[in-house]
Amino acid sequence: MAQGPFRLAEIVGRLGGELVGDPTVEVRGVATLRSAQPGDLSFLAQSKYRTDLAATRASAVILPQGERDATSLPRIVCRDPYAYFAHVSQLFHPPRPMTPGVHPAAVVAPDVKIPASASIEAGCVVEPGVTLGERVVLGAGCFVGEGAAIGADSRLHPRAVVYGACVIGERAIVHSGAVIGADGFGFAPEGGRWIKIAQTGRVVIGDDVEVGANTSIDRGAIDDTVIEDGVKLDNQIQIGHNCRIGAHTAIAGCVGIAGSTTIGRHCMIGGAAMIGGHLSIADRTIIAGSTVVTRSLGRADTNTSVIPATEVREWRRTVALMRGLARMSERIRELERRLAGAERER
Repeated sequence: MAQGPFRLAEIVGRLGGELVGDPTVEVRGVATLRSAQPGDLSFLAQSKYRTDLAATRASAVILPQGERDATSLPRIVCRDPYAYFAHVSQLFHPPRPMTPGVHPAAVVAPDVKIPASASIEAGCVVEPGVTLGERVVLGAGCFVGEGAAIGADSRLHPRAVVYGACVIGERAIVHSGAVIGADGFGFAPEGGRWIKIAQTGRVVIGDDVEVGANTSIDRGAIDDTVIEDGVKLDNQIQIGHNCRIGAHTAIAGCVGIAGSTTIGRHCMIGGAAMIGGHLSIADRTIIAGSTVVTRSLGRADTNTSVIPATEVREWRRTVALMRGLARMSERIRELERRLAGAERER
């Protein structure tokens, strides 16, 4: 449920920043510069949107320090307007309050100790040996398998699944349909058939991780699959067994990461990127959407991409040139050999 309205002075009192203009102005929500209406608080993150700032109907705006005088509207001046906007959005839209207790329609193993501050909603199944921290919320229909552990202040939205022995840290958010700890895709060929390899590792998730809806993280084959602190995973991501995702990496929707790949810290991976198995991606690497990564990227701060969408006729010409690259390369090598021979004959 939305909170507010808030006076600008209240917001600055909580979040900091420099307030320029009337501190008593009230705002009831946040909006983009273009869509804002009176009563909204908006923000300017990039100078290219200055024209939108001039036309906005917002009651107040958040500006970077270099744009302090770009408008006469009441304004909050700060170092990073986009991050400030994120904090403000949480003021207006805090998490839904939880009601502690176990719903009568939940099934909880007798040996599980439920903290008085935890909430387990209808239809949940909590198997033997599970450990739950303070203020954990299990939404309706969640499943937590035998021996799993979920840290304090973590929230599983309805119908999230955590397989046995997996570990989720504190303040994690797991959205509906996510599956943590299903078997990895491990099979050995024998006589024209596939023999399943028992997947005996776990998934270990750190603190402050968010897992999007319908995202799957496979348990390790032998060692664990590890998601380090602060990682943010979008919807419909597949992470294969024995992967390690470094702290504070952000991965957009529909990314696929094959098994035993290590992603560094503070990486950003665009939507629908595909990353092969047994690779290593260095810290702070940026991988653009739809990129196919088939080899390790060992240098930190690398930015990778693919050819963007082009008009069909141009793309066909490009493909034709690509098909002739091998023949062209051979002709160049032949010319180089002739030139080298001519140089020797002089």
